[in-house]
Amino acid sequence: MTRRILTAGYGVIAYVAFLAVFTYTIGFLAGVAVPKGIDDGTHGPAWTAVLINLALLSLFAVQHSVMARPWFKRWWTRIVPEAIERSTYVLAASASVALLLWLWRPLPETVWSVSAGWLRTVLWTVYALGWIVLVLSTFLIGHFDLFGLRQVLARKTYTEPGFRQPFLYRLVRHPIMTGFLIAFWAAPDMSVGRLLFAAVASAYILVAVRFEEHDLRKQLGEPYERYLEEVPRFVPLPK
Repeated sequence: MTRRILTAGYGVIAYVAFLAVFTYTIGFLAGVAVPKGIDDGTHGPAWTAVLINLALLSLFAVQHSVMARPWFKRWWTRIVPEAIERSTYVLAASASVALLLWLWRPLPETVWSVSAGWLRTVLWTVYALGWIVLVLSTFLIGHFDLFGLRQVLARKTYTEPGFRQPFLYRLVRHPIMTGFLIAFWAAPDMSVGRLLFAAVASAYILVAVRFEEHDLRKQLGEPYERYLEEVPRFVPLPK
């Protein structure tokens, strides 16, 4: 019983950490409602800011990709209980994003700035829509599985959800990533720093989904192969 309580508590802490960092990130990229936005902070030489920011983005990319690979999970679950493997991944990802938000160096020079009020409203609406698409997509495939809560609260042996194609997943293969891409680029005010963030994060997504699809091919076989042929990766296309 004590072990179950500790396991559940660990999973809840990891999930709360994710919620806090995720919510802060929305405000960080928008530059609103948070103590430090993407264009705030200590100013210094541009080359130093670029190097530091690239290092922070690279740290997240390595953590996020390596810990998601099946070979790493097989090795990792020899060290940590399988029930908290996903929560540990979520906690590590949240920590790497929190470090990025904390240490990010601003590059506030303007790349573009939209002055028309109606167009700014449209872009902010699209920005919000990107996050809505992202969150909705997590619930469609099992939000609490994705963030480790169901694993730590399971009374019996946990089994992963089977392969399904709910709603948005019938339109694109990676609606979560589509939501990220929308949020990264829907900006009425684009600074050099935010452009760097959006460009590098988008490049990472393009690479990361290929590794994910490679793993899913091996795991799911022919049904996923058909899915790859029938459904586009990010952008819905007419049949």
